[in-house]
Amino acid sequence: MPLEQFLFIFLLLFIGGTFGSLSLWVYNRFKFGSYESIAKNILQKADNDATAIKKTAELAVKHAQVEQQKELECTFHAERRKMQREEERFKLREDKLESRMNLVEKKLSDIEKREALLVARKEQLDVEKKQVAETRDQLMMQLEQLSGLSCAEAKDLLLNRMTHEVKSDAAKMIRRIKKEAEEEAEKEASSIIATAISRLAVSCASEATVNTVAIPNDEMKGRIIGREGRNIRALEQATGINFIIDETPGAVVLSGFDPIRMHIAKIAITDLVADGRIHPTRIEEVVEKAKVTAKKQIKQYGEDAALRAGTMNLHPEIINLLGKLKFRYSYGQNVLEHSLEVCHLMGIMAAELGLDVRLAKRIGLLHDMGKAVSHEMEGSHAIIGHDLALKYGESKEVANGIGCHHFEMDPTTIEAGFCSPADAISASRPGARIEAVEEYIKRLRHLEEIAFEFPGVEKAYAMQAGREVRIFVLPDIVDDDGLVTLAHDLTKRIENELNYPGKIKVTVVREKRVVEYAL
Repeated sequence: MPLEQFLFIFLLLFIGGTFGSLSLWVYNRFKFGSYESIAKNILQKADNDATAIKKTAELAVKHAQVEQQKELECTFHAERRKMQREEERFKLREDKLESRMNLVEKKLSDIEKREALLVARKEQLDVEKKQVAETRDQLMMQLEQLSGLSCAEAKDLLLNRMTHEVKSDAAKMIRRIKKEAEEEAEKEASSIIATAISRLAVSCASEATVNTVAIPNDEMKGRIIGREGRNIRALEQATGINFIIDETPGAVVLSGFDPIRMHIAKIAITDLVADGRIHPTRIEEVVEKAKVTAKKQIKQYGEDAALRAGTMNLHPEIINLLGKLKFRYSYGQNVLEHSLEVCHLMGIMAAELGLDVRLAKRIGLLHDMGKAVSHEMEGSHAIIGHDLALKYGESKEVANGIGCHHFEMDPTTIEAGFCSPADAISASRPGARIEAVEEYIKRLRHLEEIAFEFPGVEKAYAMQAGREVRIFVLPDIVDDDGLVTLAHDLTKRIENELNYPGKIKVTVVREKRVVEYAL
């Protein structure tokens, strides 16, 4: 585009813009007037707006005041109504109090009137009482003059006569009631005991202190004796039982006072005969095995006895004590069988009288369990059994029944009182007990107890029916020189404390073994 055209166009545009602006100014000038008038209009409009806003705010404030006044009036009316209700309530309470006061005043006036009447009545009674006392004194004086006795003398005479009559009547009544009670009690007790005895039938065979073991042939006797008697000495040393081998064909006799040892020896010799190998080492093994077997059998005997008696939940130690009673004898009578017999007798007695049968049978079964340890503990077997029962969780009633069956303590229950007569019934059966056997066993047991009192004694066996005591000592405590001293002291103790026919042989054995293994 040529420069001239560009300049021309630019000039036209400039002239047109200027003319347009001038035209717009002229238009606004004619329409709105001058700038001062425009400012005045704006200010006037602002004043009008402010006036309108002010009026609106004043109206809003007046409206809020009116609303607040209404709320205050409502609150005031509510408080006023509340105060009116409280006034009415106070007025009603005041009326009630006033009525009660009137009633109290009325009652007080009545009480005052009654008090006045009572005072008057009391004064009248005092006067009458005084008159009665004077009349009584006059009558007493007249009676004393007529009877020739004073009041105190007459009272003593009457009391003495009444006392004598009451004592006489009471004594007659006591004698009559006591006689009737004794007759009735004796009749009832005889009936119950007869019923109990007739309903219980058990064997009462007496046990002996000798047992016999069968052997297949006489050759076995020689093997049991061994070379120079070493096998039979080993058997007697391990078991504490005498093995008597004589001309009796096919039998070996075992002799001893301790039934548990006897049982262990019988098991051991039976196993040895069945096995055929008999030598000192094998004997020791078999005897130890027999002791384990005997312990198991003791437990089994105790469980069987508890089952037969119907007595459950017994402590394991009590079961073992019952099992040991199988190997204890009282005057030749087996203590476990005796305990079962007493158990059944007491159960029958309790059933006849309608008492606790389970408690009675439990007492009867356990009443002699102290005999299982009586030679190991001090005291009577009844007191030992009482203490053991409490130790192993039995009730006080059961323990009391055990402790009182030999009258060493008083029974606390009727069931406990059954134990003594049931024990006497069981022991008094013909052939049930033999006095000589019990005394023999006591003497042999005392002989062993004396030996155990010396230090260093490991084992002590009374053998040959009490004519020999064989003692095995600990080699670490008693030396060879001490053997002589121990034998001498023991001999003196036996001579001073025991009464026996003939003489007692004291044998003290000291043996020390050393075992080593070559690998």
